[in-house]
Amino acid sequence: MKKNLLFIVALFAFSFSAMAQNPNNDPSLAGKQLLDADDHTLILIDHEGQMALSVQSIDIQTLRNNTGLVAATSKLFEVKTIVTTVAERSFSGPVFPEIREYYGDESKYIDRTTMNSWEDKRIVAAVKKSGKKRIVLAGLWTEICVTLPALSALEDGYEVYFITDASGGVSKEAHDMAVARMIQAGAVPLTSMQYLLELHRDWARAGKYAEVTGLATRYGGAYGLGIDYLNVMKGWIKEDGAGH
Repeated sequence: MKKNLLFIVALFAFSFSAMAQNPNNDPSLAGKQLLDADDHTLILIDHEGQMALSVQSIDIQTLRNNTGLVAATSKLFEVKTIVTTVAERSFSGPVFPEIREYYGDESKYIDRTTMNSWEDKRIVAAVKKSGKKRIVLAGLWTEICVTLPALSALEDGYEVYFITDASGGVSKEAHDMAVARMIQAGAVPLTSMQYLLELHRDWARAGKYAEVTGLATRYGGAYGLGIDYLNVMKGWIKEDGAGH
C-alpha cells in the first residue's frame, strides 16, 4: 500500500510539473509530417444514422465515441472543419449527436447528393478558401465516402490524412481494403486519440492542458479512466493525507 501511495504522489507531482513551461522544448524541431491545428482542414463526412446502420467494421458505440473525440479536438484547437451530409432529410438522417454537440449550427453543413464529396463544388471551394494544403478525413463509409475524396484530393495536389477509427465500412474487409488503397495512393492513416495528442504534443502547453486531459478522460477509454483515477486519488490524498 505504501508503494501505491508513493506512486500516486509521484503522478500527482508530475501532473503539476507538466503544466510548467519547459525552456527545453522547441516546436520547430518537430517533423514536417506532423499535423498542426492551423495547417489542415478537417472534413467529417456522413456520420449519419442511416449510414451507421450498415457499419460492421467497428462497434457503433466506439465509432460514436471516436467521432466525438475528433469533433471535440477540432473545436478545441479551432481547426477549420467542414461537416457534410448526404441526402440528410430524405434518406440518411441527422449527423451523430457527438458532432452536433460541437458543431450545432446545422445550416453550415453541406448536404450533397454525390457519393464522392470532392465532386461537390461547394466542398472543394471551401477547402480552397481555407488556403490549407492538408486535409484530414473521417466518415461513413470508409470504402466510398472517405476513399473517393481522398483519392481525388491527392490527385489535386493535397496532402491527405484519414482517421481510421472515426470511419467505418460495411464489413471489416471493405474497411481494411479501403485503408490499404488510400495508403497505397499516398494518404496517411491516424487514429482519433492520435489526432488529439498530435495537435497538442506538449504537456507543458498549459493553455490547453486541462481541456486536453478532459477530452482524454471523457473519450479515452482505459487511458481516460487512468486520468480520472489520478485526479480523484490525488484529491483524496490531499483530504486524508497518508492515513489509509
